[in-house]
Amino acid sequence: MKTENTADEPQAKRSSGKDVGAVVNAIQILRHLANAESAEGVAAIARATGISPSTTFNILRTLSNEQLTSFDNEAKTYRLGLGLSELAVSFVGRSYADLIQPELERLSTTHQILITLWQVTDDAHIRVIAVSAPSVAHVNVALGSRLPELVGAAGRCISGLRQLPDDELRRRLTRVRWENPPSFEAYRNDAATALELGWAIDQDHLYRGVSMVASAITDHDRQPRFVISGIGISAQHERAELEQVGASLHEAARFISRSLFPQRPGTRQE
Repeated sequence: MKTENTADEPQAKRSSGKDVGAVVNAIQILRHLANAESAEGVAAIARATGISPSTTFNILRTLSNEQLTSFDNEAKTYRLGLGLSELAVSFVGRSYADLIQPELERLSTTHQILITLWQVTDDAHIRVIAVSAPSVAHVNVALGSRLPELVGAAGRCISGLRQLPDDELRRRLTRVRWENPPSFEAYRNDAATALELGWAIDQDHLYRGVSMVASAITDHDRQPRFVISGIGISAQHERAELEQVGASLHEAARFISRSLFPQRPGTRQE
């Protein structure tokens, strides 16, 4: 990893305008139908979403007119419609990295820190597949960079999700090279905390002078598939700031997990 200086650029600002209620309600109804085990009537949908029956009916009628939901005239029930495939067709063939890139850019701009997307590989490594750099001096990480999966902040998240026995965790950590290695007990405790909070921090352990924050994107079985990581120069980021980054990464990781790996009926995304 190396440090880069970038010319100052105006920071993009996210709109702080008020959300449109009808749109929010429509999205909530679509999300509910996406997770429902079967088609449902207006009353059931209204109860589940907390939207009034009259508003629910009007939204469903509009969605059906646009073929985003399908109405069964005999059963008086709704399910997702074929029109959604028209909206989703542009995603077909796009890589996960392409789909997640806008979230990386948002996080990097908001927190002014390098954001990387790591793919968890089958050979117990993580590999950088996407990067978004801030407009200030930052650590540089090359696409394709590989590290053992248990290293740094990302490793603590992965270790917490894997819940490896102590002897196996100790054996695997002996293969990891750190500039300032944490003790086994400290690493194990950090991994347990990462499982509880949904994010982890590594300050000056993997590389002296470098701080890392990470949160894992998990699949249907709560196993790590990707990790979003914030990587910064330690002197530029206070602990409290890194914790804010961690909370934001976790929020983004949960959203991406739900989007890419929808939970099966009866399961719950942590």
